[in-house]
Amino acid sequence: MSDPLFLAQAQDAASRAELLADDPWWLILLKAVVILLIGPVMTVFLIVWERKAMGRMQNRPGPNRVGPGGYFQSIADAIKLPFKEQVIPDTADRKVYFLAPVMSAVPALIGLGAIPFGPQVSIFGEQTVLQLVELPVSVLLILATSAIGVYGIVLAGWSSGSPYPLLGGLRSTAQVISYEIAMGLAILGVALYAQSLSLSEIVDAQQSGWYFYLLPASFVIFLISMVGETNRAPFDLPEAESELVGGFHTEYSSMKFAMFFLAEYVNMVIVSAFCTTLFLGGWRAPWPLSTIGDGVLNTGFWPLLWFFAKVFLLLFGFIWLRGTLPRFRYDQFMKLGWKVLIPGGLIWFVLIAGIRAIRTDAEVTTGQILVIGGITIVVLVLLTLLLPEKRLPDDDSVPVTGSDYPLPPLDLKVPDTTPRRKALKAKERAARKETASVTAGGDSEKEGPDNGTV
Repeated sequence: MSDPLFLAQAQDAASRAELLADDPWWLILLKAVVILLIGPVMTVFLIVWERKAMGRMQNRPGPNRVGPGGYFQSIADAIKLPFKEQVIPDTADRKVYFLAPVMSAVPALIGLGAIPFGPQVSIFGEQTVLQLVELPVSVLLILATSAIGVYGIVLAGWSSGSPYPLLGGLRSTAQVISYEIAMGLAILGVALYAQSLSLSEIVDAQQSGWYFYLLPASFVIFLISMVGETNRAPFDLPEAESELVGGFHTEYSSMKFAMFFLAEYVNMVIVSAFCTTLFLGGWRAPWPLSTIGDGVLNTGFWPLLWFFAKVFLLLFGFIWLRGTLPRFRYDQFMKLGWKVLIPGGLIWFVLIAGIRAIRTDAEVTTGQILVIGGITIVVLVLLTLLLPEKRLPDDDSVPVTGSDYPLPPLDLKVPDTTPRRKALKAKERAARKETASVTAGGDSEKEGPDNGTV
């Protein structure tokens, strides 16, 4: 027998789809323009906000010259970039070189179309919902757009005809493959719990509780994965200036470089909005505001305030990470993805599936499941503490560091001299003896005429 709550959610989603289908052309155009402008407008604000926040964290001033408080600095940068000189390498594949920034920026702008920003509202007398498109698989749409965007990075590195951009593109490929899998596993837990891949249905399923505390492991895995997906510190390995100059966009300048910059910040906005929808209740007001006046703050245009407040909270997390954590080494980065996040996501998904099966077949409450799960975790932790430590066998070999250079032994005694120094001293003594002998021979020749006969 079907779950009545799930049927109610399906009916709500269908009503949203019907309202969107009845939208007139001018309303669809208005929504599309507004959604396309969200990314660039928030990028302009985010750049200034990031500079000011990191300046405050690092005890230095941020931009404070252009405009009131320096908030027009991003506008000045946006005006400056198109007029800068365009430098194109001679070895570049020009067609792909010009296409790569477009492939990176356009998918980033499309992803916001499937995000539900609010409930049913009236816009100029027309009943609609604050969403552009409603799909039964809108989760997959956002994942697909984020995955397509990496083609722009890979092609930019390859088409530049330079080794450093190529290495940055290869790193980006490995990075996206690794963290897309972990992100997909985190989303699978949400989809299994909500029994839907529709974002609006996932928001409706969080009426009784947000998923960030009902599915804490999925939330943590998603947070780490979305930082890796957007190439942000401490996971900005594809554009690591310490070893790759500037990464995949080293050979780009002017407006093409600005498009890569735009794509990075728009992707930050998309993954933050995606995380808000999946784990933070979407456009719903936080407790206890959601209980005021029978949920009046969840109606009309109020949900836009709650939605963007949550998005800006996550965006501040990006800035905070960049200002505090150092960059990972590449081997540490891949180890975190393949040996920690992916196995952890698989185990968590199996646990969620088992819990859902138990709750469906047996009368087990959430409290009982939490108690049993807590006891299991405590037992596992105790067993881990009781396990004896692994003793390494004694080895006489010289220990090595991470870069394969041998370390000096602990009982090292520095000699008083070296073979080279001994050879130099012997050569110096031989030279002195030769000089002395030559000097003595010259003196004897000078004394000869004085002592002889005339």
